[in-house]
Amino acid sequence: MIITEFLEKNARITPDSVALVEINPALQPDHSVSWREFSLIESASGGKYRREMTWREFDQTANRFANLLLSRGIKRGDKVAILLMNCLEWLPVYFGILKTGALAVPLNFRYTADEIKYCLSLSDATALIFGPEFTGRIEQVLDELEAIRHFFFVGNDTPAFSDSYEHFITYCSSTAPAVEVLDRDDAAIYFSSGTTGFPKAILHSHEGLMAACLSEQKHHGQTKDDVFLCIPPLYHTGAKMHWFGSLMVGGKAVLLRGISSEWVLQAVSDEKATIVWLLVPWAQDILDSIDKGELKLSDYKLSQWRLMHIGAQPVPPSLITRWLKVFPHQQYDTNYGLSESAGPGCVHLGVENVHKVGSIGIAGYLWETRIVDENMKDVPAGTVGELAVKGPGLMKCYYRNPEATAEILVDGWLRTGDMAKTDDDGFIYLVDRKKDVIISGGENIYPVQIEDFLRAHDKIKDVAVIGMADDRLGEIAAAIIELKQEGSVSQEDINAFCLDLPRYKRPRRIIFAKVPRNPTGKIEKPKLRKLYGAEHLVEKQMSK
Repeated sequence: MIITEFLEKNARITPDSVALVEINPALQPDHSVSWREFSLIESASGGKYRREMTWREFDQTANRFANLLLSRGIKRGDKVAILLMNCLEWLPVYFGILKTGALAVPLNFRYTADEIKYCLSLSDATALIFGPEFTGRIEQVLDELEAIRHFFFVGNDTPAFSDSYEHFITYCSSTAPAVEVLDRDDAAIYFSSGTTGFPKAILHSHEGLMAACLSEQKHHGQTKDDVFLCIPPLYHTGAKMHWFGSLMVGGKAVLLRGISSEWVLQAVSDEKATIVWLLVPWAQDILDSIDKGELKLSDYKLSQWRLMHIGAQPVPPSLITRWLKVFPHQQYDTNYGLSESAGPGCVHLGVENVHKVGSIGIAGYLWETRIVDENMKDVPAGTVGELAVKGPGLMKCYYRNPEATAEILVDGWLRTGDMAKTDDDGFIYLVDRKKDVIISGGENIYPVQIEDFLRAHDKIKDVAVIGMADDRLGEIAAAIIELKQEGSVSQEDINAFCLDLPRYKRPRRIIFAKVPRNPTGKIEKPKLRKLYGAEHLVEKQMSK
């Protein structure tokens, strides 16, 4: 069975039940309207505050896009890239691609024009569907996107080089295309970057996506009556694979565009959300707003909110202790995963193990875990080694990169690159990362990219970027900068220079000092972490 069959089942059994809701609180409407009314009514600002789609409409829209792609010659094995902000169109587009036998290729909406070009080329994409936020970036590299034969635009004012998604699907059949798709077929390519800075293309099969559905629903027990509030971006495996649990049972999902503490609580209240996946800084912001009196729980209907879970970064135990004091009737959970393992769930804490907060848990449903040394030999409990995982959600390979695939997949086991240890009960605690990836607010930051950028400054001699502990974001990027001439550049100068970087990649701390290197020329980052107090979060947590 493949996941498109869940969509078709939901459309058949509960066709008029709401499947998806999109909310854009920034538009501040006086009222909300239904999916069907949006062709007639919009908010005073001209935007659409709230839209909804039933399971029948979801499936029919996916079928229409699938048939549009087939009419343009897209076939089994082709790659169709998605570059959209979270919106009501995102998931029907994704499922429409899968129904053709083609591969969906979600792109990070933070990508620069060059990164978009790189990922389209690496994935062999021949079609791209995008939104208005990305027109300028695409135009910067349009002449170099020769392999992209079809552009589809979601929104108003379609650029001259693209076709209108809304216009063309109107003329396509809403009947499912007669394309046989098998479990073992390739389904999607996701992107993950290593410390070299450039993304790797991760190839998943339909079987892997199905495994994510099964694990998520097993872990969190979603039913048709649950409402999942989805805030993180859908291009990321974390958000989408958590939603797969709702897909499996026909539960409603709410896509919240934008993040603020007030918007989260209002969405939970208005949409009767029962499950919310947060990142550490968002949970902290909510608690801080409540403590400051900026938000009053009595203003919202929250009694139905049964589960808050966090992923994407280490979770401070003090945060969860604080959260459960404010929300004593909620359950808490956390999941660990990678894009290479079809998202979260290969390691799972479990709501029954809240006393183990600080741990990422034990092997998730359908998964196995080991802590191994460099030779893939198991290490004793309490000994630090590399976390390895095995299960049906493992990637097939790094697309077009057999060397990198051979390094990470060993005898059916995925070497995660995360250093960890187990306690006497078998619960796993992350200790360090084998690679230098910084996780800040749930986003991966790759030091080499920032280092290469800063080295272009004509007064910088050397630079090293490390992660430093931060109570709100988990980690922040800190740049240790060695100048050619002491005092020739100020911190303000560096901050101004970094304005050309995406905001999330800009160093939050600048330190002017010598960059230590070992005899082979490698930067001694462990020495820098020790020198500048970049403590390991979990070690701090376990000592409390």
